[in-house]
Amino acid sequence: MTRLSVNINKIATLRNARGGNIPDVVKAAIDCQRYGSDGITVHPRPDERHIRYQDVRDIKPIINTEFNIEGYPSERFLNLVKEIKPEQVTLVPDPPEALTSSEGWDTRKNKSFLIEIIGLLKENGIRTSIFMSPDIELMQYAVQTGTDRVELYTEPYATGYKADREKAIAPFIRAAIVAKDAGLGINAGHDLSLENLKFFAHHIPGLLEVSIGHALISDSLYFGLENTIQMYKRLLV
Repeated sequence: MTRLSVNINKIATLRNARGGNIPDVVKAAIDCQRYGSDGITVHPRPDERHIRYQDVRDIKPIINTEFNIEGYPSERFLNLVKEIKPEQVTLVPDPPEALTSSEGWDTRKNKSFLIEIIGLLKENGIRTSIFMSPDIELMQYAVQTGTDRVELYTEPYATGYKADREKAIAPFIRAAIVAKDAGLGINAGHDLSLENLKFFAHHIPGLLEVSIGHALISDSLYFGLENTIQMYKRLLV
């Protein structure tokens, strides 16, 4: 079964809008695990507009599943993950001012840079995943970086799902086959939801993990956090 990692950034966004510690992101991470999440994902950004660097330190001791930290590999970010040593780091190419992740790595252009960063993470015993668009040529360069996994950037799939889901998923299937045949693990994330997750999960070969935040946390306002996590997990069976 594909594992579900819950991204709790949006809980931190709500907290930061008012100040104080409500809602409590550490309690949210504890509850997500208790309710069936297979992992917790956070994405600390340089301006700390949602998850703060101290949140990452506070969350680490309560993780009993898998901790996945996403981010651009700046010096500050790398120092954090070397300190925390999560089970997985997902490298994203976002510039500091980006509102949200909007593209995968150009692994041809950034191959040497990624080889260096991934080597550093491996020296620290950290599994690495890199954020990738479903481009077969770039996927082949991704193999050369030494990464353990790729995370398929699924926003284009989610955008095209209603109009033609077969067409929308086709490039992701092709990219996943290339990655899987090369020995890479396959993760996915961005705009996956109750509407489109099942079709995606059932058609992508070798899908190990999905990371879902915005839609899942939004759905929990209507259905409750425990019920929502279970609703998503049922789509992954």
